[in-house]
Amino acid sequence: MKLELTDVTHGFDGRPVLEAASLSVGHGEVVAIIGPSGAGKSTFLRLGSLFEPPDGGTVTFDGVDPWAQSDRGRLETRRRIGVVFQQASLFGTTVERNVDAGLRMRRDRRRRLADFVRRTGSQTPLVRRFVDTTGTDDRIERALSIVGLTDRRSSPVDSLSGGEAQRVAFARAIAYDPDLLVLDEPTSDLDPRNTAILEHAVDRASESGCSVLLATHDMHQARRVADRIGVLIDGQLIEVGPTARIFDAPADPRTARFVDGDLLYDVGDDDLAPVDTPSES
Repeated sequence: MKLELTDVTHGFDGRPVLEAASLSVGHGEVVAIIGPSGAGKSTFLRLGSLFEPPDGGTVTFDGVDPWAQSDRGRLETRRRIGVVFQQASLFGTTVERNVDAGLRMRRDRRRRLADFVRRTGSQTPLVRRFVDTTGTDDRIERALSIVGLTDRRSSPVDSLSGGEAQRVAFARAIAYDPDLLVLDEPTSDLDPRNTAILEHAVDRASESGCSVLLATHDMHQARRVADRIGVLIDGQLIEVGPTARIFDAPADPRTARFVDGDLLYDVGDDDLAPVDTPSES
């Protein structure tokens, strides 16, 4: 799977938020978007995950523009994407049922009936004839194993800590084997242990061939997990390149100031003027 955003622009109420931003994410690649608060990172991720179309430019998956597809075709493309937000949004049921939610939406009618029969225990001869009810979907177990929560499978979600809840949200996103994971500050409110577990889960997803587009304020996290970095400042992707180069030898002085910890209150300052350097997509 290859995601490409080309010269995308977007705004709200007449206010521009993104200006001609371009980025690609290849098969199994982890790309992190960094930048100050309010730079447009969440909006960029919303476009990449097809929550809304760009005002200008194009978003393509494997060369196909989902916004040029039929509603059904676009839905099928969306079903290839897993999304995790900054705050876990879980249903008021068990851990297992939450992780199974994405799988349920992607099953055909026969499979959904089989799952209902398995949960209710109905095993009449007629049911056995038409519905295969053998086994439990091992993808739930695998997803929970990746985030270290197999022992909480039957637990109600209101018994979880905030970090555990976010791990359930991540397990739900990977359970159906998406081609693309979009992660919007998924560890910003987590302690080091839960952060490490989710970063390991990102590595596992990437190793399995899943592409990852991640927004983060954590520079150390970006160094640890990303293959490439995009630097988004004032709605513009001013620089894109390999992680080591972005942090150790950035081409744009604004990037250097940002990764060094300087706050960019006014990116129009003369000493922060952009330089004409090619981006590496």
